[in-house]
Amino acid sequence: MTSKAPMTTPSDASLANRLRAWRHHLHRHPETAFAEHATSDYLASALEDLGYAVTRGIGGTGLVASLTRGSSRRAVGLRADMDALPIQEVPGRAHGSVNDGAMHACGHDGHMAMALGAAAVLAERGGFDGTVRFIMQPAEEPGRGAQAMLDDGLLERLPLDVLYGLHNLPGVPAGHLHVRSGAIMASEDNFTVVVHGRGGHAARPEAVVDPLVVGAEIVLALQTVVARGVPPVHPAVLSCTGFETDGARNAIPSTVRITGDTRSFDPGMQELLERRIREVAAGVATAHGARADVSYTHEFTPTINNREVTERAVAAAVMALGADRVDGDCAPILPSEDFGVLARHVPACFAFLGNGTEVGRGGTPLHSADYDLNDDILPAGVAFYVQAVHAELPAR
Repeated sequence: MTSKAPMTTPSDASLANRLRAWRHHLHRHPETAFAEHATSDYLASALEDLGYAVTRGIGGTGLVASLTRGSSRRAVGLRADMDALPIQEVPGRAHGSVNDGAMHACGHDGHMAMALGAAAVLAERGGFDGTVRFIMQPAEEPGRGAQAMLDDGLLERLPLDVLYGLHNLPGVPAGHLHVRSGAIMASEDNFTVVVHGRGGHAARPEAVVDPLVVGAEIVLALQTVVARGVPPVHPAVLSCTGFETDGARNAIPSTVRITGDTRSFDPGMQELLERRIREVAAGVATAHGARADVSYTHEFTPTINNREVTERAVAAAVMALGADRVDGDCAPILPSEDFGVLARHVPACFAFLGNGTEVGRGGTPLHSADYDLNDDILPAGVAFYVQAVHAELPAR
């Protein structure tokens, strides 16, 4: 399933060709969350061919590939996400998806290829003292895979002293690495507000309690939660994303269902947003003689980078890529990543690798039907990972 071409260094054309071949194969065969069976088989075979001991079936389709050199007991983890999105890819690409309704629209194919490339270089060249573990995680997109691996005993069975992760980022110059200590990606919480009124004939509005009007007022009032309830120096987003009723053209509905999500960087902000959503919904509904039921769930934890690990990551990135291609104090972003779950248990660092700035050349936004990872950035990801392992596990 994998090429037998010899591995050399991250800058060699032979490795670049293999990275592209791995990435294109994975892009052609996307699988969505917890269904990454063929993907897991492909990765396991490739890693076993490289000499790694592979432990399969962690958190469902997840796997960990381990390689030890020397005598140190320290272990470094490099995590890559495996799942694709339920998106139909725009046709016409030579390595386009052959699985209808599934597409690597977030670049996880590239993340896996970078991990395979780093695994190949480390196996071929060594130069480290300790254990490197490649963690291939399922179900990042719904935010369930990291916890599933933890629940399956990941850290008890295969301990880690430090953990690294990468995500490509359109809009950042290709091959540039951005990272920061502390919060780098936000939490995501989901909420649902169900407004209960009293429906009836559209010609007799005086005889009903119109939940549609109540729901509209709730949506508008929720826009003040951040604008007038959160200090401007604390990033937060509250978005209503759905509005559904059980009415008909000539019938005022009985219920309205509002859905949405919030983004923030600390538990105190999450608590504030939840409390205010509940208070606003209840207050507006009561004022109109209706009732509002609110559910609020925590989907993604914030991704918080460890300061010491991040300092070492910046130094490794400068060594691998050059100081002019590294931003060690980038701005945080409000999308979410379930790497944050792992980072709560292991000192960790998560970084962004620029995918490019021009649409069609790496700048197409993530989760777009015409997105594609920029193959030119693959060697940069490998170089960073290899240098990070050498920094964490210096040879004696």
